[in-house]
Amino acid sequence: MSLSKLAKETSSADHSELQLDEQGRLRHLLSLRGMDRDLIVALLDRAESFLTQPGQRPVRGKALDGRTVANLFLENSTRTRTSFELAAKRLGADVLNLDLNTSSAAKGESILDTIYTLQAMQVDMFVVRDRQVGTQAIIARNVGAHVNVLNAGEANVSHPTQGLLDLLTIRLHKGNFTNLTVAIVGDVAHSRVAMSAAAGLIAMGVGKLRLVAPPELAPDAVPGADIVTNFDAGIADADVVMVLRIQKERFMDKAGIPDDAEYFRAWGVSRERMKLAADDAIVMHPGPMNRGVEIEGKLADGPASVITEQVRNGVAVRMAVLEMLANNGATG
Repeated sequence: MSLSKLAKETSSADHSELQLDEQGRLRHLLSLRGMDRDLIVALLDRAESFLTQPGQRPVRGKALDGRTVANLFLENSTRTRTSFELAAKRLGADVLNLDLNTSSAAKGESILDTIYTLQAMQVDMFVVRDRQVGTQAIIARNVGAHVNVLNAGEANVSHPTQGLLDLLTIRLHKGNFTNLTVAIVGDVAHSRVAMSAAAGLIAMGVGKLRLVAPPELAPDAVPGADIVTNFDAGIADADVVMVLRIQKERFMDKAGIPDDAEYFRAWGVSRERMKLAADDAIVMHPGPMNRGVEIEGKLADGPASVITEQVRNGVAVRMAVLEMLANNGATG
């Protein structure tokens, strides 16, 4: 079977039988969709224990001592790759950073042949980012029983550790999810961040979830969420406003998409427009930000913003995931 056909079949499959072992423990992290709330809470609790204040020394551990983690990125990344690298090193791992666009993959080697080569070098964990759907699940189905696969960003469908760090950030500021109104605003249709955040929020029992987007950038129906194409109605009384970057690299010349200035006028989140949200609302953004396009710069740097906290929390979340996988005995 070709990789493209396998990817198509894998993308529509339920990942639970891949993610969990026979004891119901985490084996791979591919998606938050359908993940058990208790498992999410356990990861958030452990991640919170890794947090320190600015200026303090980061928490370190030995859960990955003697293990090797390979970051395989077929799509550009700064925040996610650096965050995974720091997380793994702080737990004692050896870390390989590979840009597959300039490796043997660029010479025609298949991703699975690359995985088999690295597995033979005793790599224990693969952190994989790809613009194609299904790559991480294909790898998870074909690695040895002692190897873990972590999804570091999959096309426009999934980014589970980003979803977890967003949940952690919201929990630290707002506590219980059940009384919250969360608005995810912008290019929802092309955003894996939005999809994973939505899956995590629904699992945590969020009170109201609104996916707020221009009609041209709105997603199909998402069970448990309201699709809102009116900006003011979308962020009215919201406790959390998560702003998304326009994913221009994922669509070309789509009819009806305004230029940057027009987009900011109609859909940009500014200090003035945040007056529609709850008085103590927080503002989030997964980065990288386009200031003056989807978000006002002064808002991003203002007191309502928790954007830099999201970055800090990302390292802690990835430490928690890596540690859980190691402690579950899948590697060794």
